[in-house]
Amino acid sequence: MSNAFLSHITGILEEIEAEGLYKEEREISSPQGGVIEVNGREVINLCANNYLGLANHPALEEAARRALEPRGYGMASVRFICGTQDIHRELERRLAQFLGKDDSILFAACFDANGGLFEPLLGPEDAIISDALNHASIIDGIRLCKAKRYRYANSDMTDLEDKLKEARAGGARHVMIATDGVFSMDGYLANLPEITALAQQYDAVVMVDDCHATGFMGPKGEGTPAHFGVDVDILTGTLGKALGGGIGGYIAGPQPVIDLLRQRARPYLFSNSLPPAVVMSGLEAIRLVEEGDDLRRHLFDNADYWRSGLEALGFELLPGEHPIIPVMLGDAKLAQAMAAKLFEEGVYVAGFFFPVVPRGQARIRTQMNAALTHEQLDRALAAFDRAGRATGVLS
Repeated sequence: MSNAFLSHITGILEEIEAEGLYKEEREISSPQGGVIEVNGREVINLCANNYLGLANHPALEEAARRALEPRGYGMASVRFICGTQDIHRELERRLAQFLGKDDSILFAACFDANGGLFEPLLGPEDAIISDALNHASIIDGIRLCKAKRYRYANSDMTDLEDKLKEARAGGARHVMIATDGVFSMDGYLANLPEITALAQQYDAVVMVDDCHATGFMGPKGEGTPAHFGVDVDILTGTLGKALGGGIGGYIAGPQPVIDLLRQRARPYLFSNSLPPAVVMSGLEAIRLVEEGDDLRRHLFDNADYWRSGLEALGFELLPGEHPIIPVMLGDAKLAQAMAAKLFEEGVYVAGFFFPVVPRGQARIRTQMNAALTHEQLDRALAAFDRAGRATGVLS
């Protein structure tokens, strides 16, 4: 590799670091949980997507062990060649049943699911209307599709209707509205009642990425459509957050849609099948979620307790009802400094800054989970108080 090329790359890295945007990775030496071990010390973990605390649940660990001997370690193949075991189809049927859809299709991750969704279903004659704050995977998936693209301001229903009118006036054959169910940087919920009403009015398909909702939002954790009491056409989601915190994504929807994705979704056709242990743990996770009303109650009790505690200390928070509770700091370097100070105080968080969030909107995104106790949250609040004063965030 040429020195000129490496010098160019090094220069980019130096610019990232100088702007305070360089991301560091800490090495965890324990299972994921409410308390984790990092560099030989225990810290309270407030930044995992482990909403129900299932990532180290003994029933999921046992399910994974139970799969290994009879099913093997990996599939070493894609699904349509020799990568489909009966448990893959069992998990797809269970996910569909849980979400109230005809069928579902598994992917290595929801990033792959969103990356493979749009191109097989929509062509140049069609249109996609996407929320401005949609996850990067939705954006990338749309870029791979030849449909005409429109973008509406985050949760702005007037703007969405304007784009629907524009798409229809432009002669679009089919129109799809794409949105996150929960916008994960802010903890805001999409306005699905109005979105679905507009979709019905303008004969549009609604696609929702429900990664930050499945398992704990709505009755029995069925997600944001259930939370609002509405139906959407296509749901994408993950096994990597509330459903055990492992890996794996899915698309759930009408049977013809799922059947066509099996034929043409490139990440599905050209990626290895999920390992059997992951599939068995996914099945067990759905069972725990369906029986998890107590976990959901504790999760939202923790969220209310944590939000009230941070507000009492004087931190600036974004409003919301979701277990994602961002602490707004504005400056990327300040977010980094605050996260570092909190780690010294025994609390594991991460600063979020550009390009993950817009410039000037850096934050520490705290996330509640059902594995935390109020005593642990009190310790974390005391740490936030000390760190906030040490960094000048609090006076």
